[in-house]
This record gives sequence, structure tokens and C-alpha cells, in this order.
Amino acid sequence: MRKQLTAIIERENNGYVSLCPELDIASQGDSVEEARDNLREAIELFFEFASSSEIQNQLHEEIYITRLEVAVG
Repeated sequence: MRKQLTAIIERENNGYVSLCPELDIASQGDSVEEARDNLREAIELFFEFASSSEIQNQLHEEIYITRLEVAVG
């Protein structure tokens, strides 16, 4: 079974941090690709070892990512 999830990746200092908001799982890497691959591995390990009730409690099915314009200053 395959499932599509969201990966948010941002630069942090000399590397990249990746986050899956549906599961609140994060990872990191030296490049965007490495951060993405490490996040994929962390998520796959979570699904492999977590109980079905833990998965159900952790998984947020509806995630909305949008940009906001706000007043600054």
C-alpha cells in the first residue's frame, strides 16, 4: 500500500529540516534530497513499528498548506 503525505523542507543553518505535518515527524539532511529521503525513511519506520491505534492517533488526514499575507511593523 502507498500513501501520499506532505513534506515541508526548509533551510536551517548549513542543512535542511524536513517535516511531515500529517504525522508530526521530522528529519534533516545536508541537502533537500537527503532531508526528503531521511524523512521518507523515518515515516516508513513509523508505519512499520507503530501500532494501528498509534497510527490512527498520530495521523491527521486533513492538512491545508497555504500562504498568508500579513502586516509587518
